[in-house]
Amino acid sequence: MSTGVDAPFEESRRLTGSNLYFDGPGAALETARGVAIDAALLQRWRDNITRLRNALGWADGAVLVRTHRSGASLAFAAPIDQLYTAAEANEWALYSALGLRADDMLADDESELPRAHVAHFDDGKALIQLHALAQAEAKPALIALLDAAQARGIPAHADDDEVSIGEGQHAQVWVLPELPELEAVPWDTLRAIPKAVVTGSNGKTTSVRLLASMLRAHGLTPGYSSTDGLMVDGECIDAGDYSGPVGARTVLRHPRVQAAVLETARGGLLRRGLVARDARIALVTNVSADHFGEYGIHTLDDIAAVKLTVAKSLADDGVLVVNADDAVLMHGATALHARHRIACFAMMFETARAASDGLACGVDEGRLLLADGDAMHDLGDVIEMPLTLRGSAGYNIANIAGASLAAYALGIMPTEIASVLARFGNDSRDNPGRLQQWRFGEDAHALRVLLDYAHNPDGLRGLLQVAQGQRGHGRLALILGQAGNRGDEDIRALADVAADARPERVWLKDIGGEYLRGRPPGEIAAILFAALRSRGMAAEALPVCLDEAEASREALAWARAGDTLVLPVHELSARDAVVALLERLHSEGWQPGQRLPEPPELVRAPG
Repeated sequence: MSTGVDAPFEESRRLTGSNLYFDGPGAALETARGVAIDAALLQRWRDNITRLRNALGWADGAVLVRTHRSGASLAFAAPIDQLYTAAEANEWALYSALGLRADDMLADDESELPRAHVAHFDDGKALIQLHALAQAEAKPALIALLDAAQARGIPAHADDDEVSIGEGQHAQVWVLPELPELEAVPWDTLRAIPKAVVTGSNGKTTSVRLLASMLRAHGLTPGYSSTDGLMVDGECIDAGDYSGPVGARTVLRHPRVQAAVLETARGGLLRRGLVARDARIALVTNVSADHFGEYGIHTLDDIAAVKLTVAKSLADDGVLVVNADDAVLMHGATALHARHRIACFAMMFETARAASDGLACGVDEGRLLLADGDAMHDLGDVIEMPLTLRGSAGYNIANIAGASLAAYALGIMPTEIASVLARFGNDSRDNPGRLQQWRFGEDAHALRVLLDYAHNPDGLRGLLQVAQGQRGHGRLALILGQAGNRGDEDIRALADVAADARPERVWLKDIGGEYLRGRPPGEIAAILFAALRSRGMAAEALPVCLDEAEASREALAWARAGDTLVLPVHELSARDAVVALLERLHSEGWQPGQRLPEPPELVRAPG
């Protein structure tokens, strides 16, 4: 009988690598909100996973339940070559544990099932169906190849289309339908390359770029994946958000790469898991209140646990680099001390040294110091490092300390690290979209423009603190928006940070493209408008301009000498347009109050 009830799960997914729940591949799902979770239900789900493994001949492995305020995460380990089957089996296991069948979930007016799903059948038929799916999906030749690589201590990376053995310039790639015989693989030429995995709530991309620059100074050809794209030896090979597994695998398969730096965002960690398994370094920059509510993540401790998943990518002698100024992060890292060496960075050198295993980096009397046991290395005057904006950008001082520590643990010489810190950030191409600045005019009467990625309350707070430190006697204005996958309370928290800075004007915008993430255009701007009005800002001080690039133009047209504009721009094409405009204005000697050049015509595809 139809009940019209929604499905009892959401976010059912394959886990292709080590993840929050266990060390290896498998499947996970989140129960839907409103599903009653009790011990009896969870035991029935576990029993179903045992039945499944027995029926399919799968080995025993991890079975994990993580309960939280919105329900439960249900995850279990499964063979890497049968993960689509595993995800569907997880759905069946939950339906069966609830005593439901998928056709019970259809509304009364739906007479036909959209597709055959194992949860449409009774348990016996469902297990038969799952067995057939597993047999069809299984790739014994791939498993043999992966096992042979593991036996030789050589990293291997597989996806739906390809498998690679070795990494970077020491890798070879095959498409799955054309896998080689084991004896045809050139095993002697295949091996790992040095790798660093970088995560955190803020500062990931800056830290990745710094570390890649230090590797280059060391004489290696670096490749890195990041929120902004894929880079090999300073050349962009693809733009876009590549902070997940696809980006990591692409870098690790590139034939020119000699060392890899892999930005690893929260979403990729939770959706798919890790790619690297024998990294030399795992760097966690910080944690902040962001993305609450997704995948059962509701607290800062939850966020820290997700970020610290990167420790599972470390080799046995790898180093976990963490921010000693972040108490929540340090609490989580302490539990990993038995397995990994912990290196710490902090704003104050003594804080870092007290928390570390001997590897530490921080500031002492204006100098950035790095300690390795009793050995001390002076990396330079912080004020003279371009990324710090004469010491005013505290969060970049932390990024510099973390990247320096990671570079040293990778074997890069302190003199090479110091040489990069002395110049990195002088060229706007060093760190595009991250704390870039322009001045139009002279001294206190200059219009100051700061452009950054600041995408959450902590990031925006840090950016506005920099702006206040640079501010003259003029007005402060900013553009403000948020990605659609944040909750309404998170969006209001961003507005509170903006209001605390007491700006004279705030342009409310969308973040275009994929960043809308299901919300209609203008919805986020409306939430921000209401929140800022509740903090006392006048309606006329809150213009709405949903396009990021156009909002930035409007702010520039409004500005006058002595003002400070803060431009958090997120979507890549919008950022490129804004940077191009600012560079043009600077080169042409534009002054506030003068007419802005017309924007370039949009080139539209025919039809």
